[in-house]
Amino acid sequence: MNAITPNAKTLFTGKTHSKSGRDGYAKSADGFVDLQMTQPHPAAENLFAAAWSACYMGALELAAAKRKVKLAGSPEVDARIDLNLAGNSFFLQAHFDVSLPGVDPATAAELAETAHGICPYSKAVHGNIEVTTSIL
Repeated sequence: MNAITPNAKTLFTGKTHSKSGRDGYAKSADGFVDLQMTQPHPAAENLFAAAWSACYMGALELAAAKRKVKLAGSPEVDARIDLNLAGNSFFLQAHFDVSLPGVDPATAAELAETAHGICPYSKAVHGNIEVTTSIL
C-alpha cells in the first residue's frame, strides 16, 4: 500500500545511491545502473531523458491500444533534456521527437498528447517545465 495515496499499489521502486565530486557515481540497488558521474553531472539529464522516454513509449503503446490504433512497428522517441540558466535560476526544458510507424500524423499527434497524460514522468513535470513534442 502506498502511504501517499492509500488505495494505490506500488508496482516498482527504484533505489539508488549517489556520490558527488571527482569520484562521483550513481548505483542502483539492483546493480542495473552503475555510472561514474564526474562534475558537472551531464549524466543526470541523459538519465532523465532515457527514463522519461522509456516510460513515454509505454504510454504511447497504451494510448494506441486504448484507441485501437494498430502500430506498424515499435514507437521510437528521441528525448532531449536541456539544463538552462536564467540569471541565478536553473531550469529544465524537454523536447520529444516521436515516430509512430504506420500512423497518420494527425492520429500520431493525438496519441502523443494522450501519452503525456498517461506517463507518470510527464505528469510529474506537467506545469513545471516546458515540454514540446514533434511527430516525425
